[in-house]
Amino acid sequence: MTPAVELRIAHTADLGDATRRAARALLDEVFEDMTDEDWEHALGGMHALVWEGARLIGHASVVQRRLLYGGRAWRTGYVEAVAVRADRRRSGHGASMMDAVERIILGAYEVGALGATDAGAAFYAARGWLRWLGPCSALTPEGIIRTADEDGCIYVFPAAVPLDVSRELACDWRDGDPW
Repeated sequence: MTPAVELRIAHTADLGDATRRAARALLDEVFEDMTDEDWEHALGGMHALVWEGARLIGHASVVQRRLLYGGRAWRTGYVEAVAVRADRRRSGHGASMMDAVERIILGAYEVGALGATDAGAAFYAARGWLRWLGPCSALTPEGIIRTADEDGCIYVFPAAVPLDVSRELACDWRDGDPW
């Protein structure tokens, strides 16, 4: 008998040590190149966690960032660390986590954003996320720097802001990968 599947939503502050360890282990399993900085980027916000009994099989988080667009900084729900165990994919777990994340974005932010892998891009597009077509940059300590490697990989979810996806978009600074 398969254990019941449960979606739980929690802030980073409410995750116990065991849950944090389970989430990091899941991300290390799903992403070959997961770094400590990538893990750090996923903390400090809300987490959608899919449990199958006592086993964590899915994780996604949304953290606050600022995106520069149209002459101002927008309060952005930035989605990080979306992962489902390989043997549990295509069962709706990613969709249930994204339903929760999108609800958080719609209720708390002006826009949502994420950096998609090639494997995840079609999933986000099918959910109504828009691929950013304009140039991407990062606001760094040295000023605004182009992040051309990210062009075409950034997706936005217009919560309260109409967006022209052909314009320039810049993210706030953080250690590690800016997007």
